[in-house]
This record gives sequence, structure tokens and C-alpha cells, in this order.
Amino acid sequence: MTAGLSTAQAVNAYSYLSHLECGRCKKQYGAEALHGTCECGSPLLARYDLNGAKTALTPRALSSRPCRLWRYHELLPVRAETNVVSLGEAMTPLLELNRLAEESGVRALHLKDEGALPTGTFKARGAAVGVSRACELGARRIAMPTNGNAGSAWAAYAARAGRECLVLMPRAAQSICAIECTVAGAHLGVVNGTLSHAAAIIRKLAAESDWYDVTTLREPYRIEGKKTIGYEIFEQFGWRVPDVILCPCGGGVAIIGIHKALAECKAVGLLQEKKVPRLVAVQSTACAPIPRAWAKRSSEAEEWTNPGTTLAFGTLVPKPLGDFLILEALYDTDGCAVAVDEQEIIAAQRAIGSREGVFVCPEGAATFAACKRLRADGWIRPTDEVVLLSTGTGLKYPNSVSEAPPVIDVDNPGRILDLWTR
Repeated sequence: MTAGLSTAQAVNAYSYLSHLECGRCKKQYGAEALHGTCECGSPLLARYDLNGAKTALTPRALSSRPCRLWRYHELLPVRAETNVVSLGEAMTPLLELNRLAEESGVRALHLKDEGALPTGTFKARGAAVGVSRACELGARRIAMPTNGNAGSAWAAYAARAGRECLVLMPRAAQSICAIECTVAGAHLGVVNGTLSHAAAIIRKLAAESDWYDVTTLREPYRIEGKKTIGYEIFEQFGWRVPDVILCPCGGGVAIIGIHKALAECKAVGLLQEKKVPRLVAVQSTACAPIPRAWAKRSSEAEEWTNPGTTLAFGTLVPKPLGDFLILEALYDTDGCAVAVDEQEIIAAQRAIGSREGVFVCPEGAATFAACKRLRADGWIRPTDEVVLLSTGTGLKYPNSVSEAPPVIDVDNPGRILDLWTR
């Protein structure tokens, strides 16, 4: 890595950010100006002075820090702590799913529950870091397309920072996310079309005005917030790695981020073992460009035409901008990609709720459905330790549960009384 700071400067640095690098052509850019994508159109990735950070970011140093996202600040891009925009991003729980582990035939099954974050989803990680860095670099107004949760998160953090925010979402997006954007004071538009249509409008607006386009992977810093999922998992495992991590995949920032975190943790010495977790990208059969590309061993995905509908709305991305980075993460870790159908998602959501007491989002439920499939196929072994990433709380998806509770006739309570007297 090219060091952006001298050794003397780096000793007391809040961030060891060095430069930006294109994920495809490797062209480098300075980190002290607002950037979008590389001139080749590919995402830019933040790079750090890892040798310098190695002396500051140690397990011992981390042990005395608050359990929040910003504990890894040396390998986050915000230069000064005073520029951090926060809504209290605490480390999220890594729950043991003992009943489901036994039923699934794996040694250990864990759930990384991102529903505990502000705005109820993992999108808060990317928004916290992305908004903080955008403001630090002078952005006054931010704009983005969204399937829902990213919009509500970025709107909330923009409000916290005192910045204007424009959000465009497809009409089919979760209505609760539109409400959240409105409450946060964002300019909200609903598009009669897909996420791709919304993205095209945002790109045109940003090209013609001072709105900063923060679409997924069209700015460099959302991924830096998302990679802290990986940092937290490895730390919660005592600075070792599980055998398998299953991630819902839409734009793919989480799986790209975890892969990036793995490399950085090894480079600075936080992870000493050679073993890597096998990463799994999980999508809905309604829109599954990554599983199709993985099955062909392709380096990038073909656009998925005419996506269907799914409760796991966050996976509906027909052609992720970072498709080649997602696939690289899978190939580098001997991982795979799986598409699951609606009935599998619904059954998995019910199983996690009824067996373990956690109401996960449909995207999170999809990872358990994929886990069961991979265990049945023998790809996941009975000796494996497995982590499921649930990207948000199921409370943001009221339509995912369609069954109405039974109505009790007070004059003839029937079976309910039988249950009480058992």
C-alpha cells in the first residue's frame, strides 16, 4: 500500500486512510476530494497505510474502546473524530441458534443480528461512514436511489448532519421506508419503474448540479461502514474466523465489505490464522444474477431481465455495479452463490422466529434457507461453524407475515382454554 501518512504522522492518526483505488483497473486517486466511480466506471475502494495501522489497531487497544462501529477508526476513512456523524451505532449481537443448529445438522449456527442498529438495518453502517466522510469533504446535498432501507438510513444520517437528502424509490418499495424518509425531512420521490430507473434519474441530476450521488458503490465510503460487519464477527469469534458466512446479496456491499475486512484484518495482524471463511451470496429466485454467474464461473454477471417479486426486496438488483467484486470474494474464499424461493424464505423466517425468538427480515431469513439447502447438499459440513447475516429487523416488513391471528370468541373460547389448563 502507498502510505498517505508518514510514520510520525500516523502514530496518533485517527484514520490511516491513504488513497482510493479502482477495484477493476487499479487506477489510484487522492482521498481528499469527493469522488464517484473510476473513469472506467468501476467502484473506488479506500486503501490504508496498513503498516502504520498495525501498531495502533491491536486486540489490546480495542479491548478498552466502546463497543461501537467507530472502535475501528484507524481503518475507517474519517480523518477527525469531530467529523463523525453518529446515531449510536453499537456492535450488533452474534446470537447462538442452538435449536436450529441441532435441527440443521451443523456444529454451531450463529445469527449476526443487524436489526439492533439505528433505523433497524445494516444500512446504518454505510450511512454513518458515508455521510460522515461526505460532510468532511464538503458535500452539502446528497442524493440516492433505493429499494427502501438505504434511503431511510441515509436520510436519517443526513438529517443528523444537517444536510439535504434526496431519495428516489420504486413504488413497490416498503412503505415504512418512505415514511422514515419523510420523517427525516428528506426530499422523497416515488418512481413508476425499477431501481435502475431511479438510479438513472439520480445520475443525471448529479451530473447537472451539486447533488452528490451516493448510490451503492458510486461513492467509495459506504463499503467502509459495511466492512465493520466483518471486523465485528471476527472480534466476536475471539479474532478467528467461522467456517461459513452467508450474506444476503443485492448490491453486494456487505459481502464485498466482509471480504475487504478479512484482508485488512490479516494485513494488520488482527487475524493470525491462515483459514478464511467461505462466503456465500444469497439471492431470491426472483432476481438471481450472482448465482447464475457463479454457476458459470463468470467474472461478472449478466443483467437479470424482468425481475419478479419477492419479500426479500433488498436483493432485487438486476445488475450490481460491483458484480465482479462480489464474485471475486466468492472465488477467493471457495464460497458459492445460492438462490432461494419465496416459500423457503417464509418457512425460514418462521423457523427462526418460533425456534429462536428473533423476527428477522426476509433477506436474513433467506440465508437460513440457503444454509439448509447447502447442508442437505453436503457443501456445508456437520463440523462447520456457520454465521447467518440478518440485515435488519422483520418489524420493517409487516407484509412478510400474512396470517391473521385467530379471533377468540369470548363466549366460546374453545381451544385457548384447553391450552391454559394443560
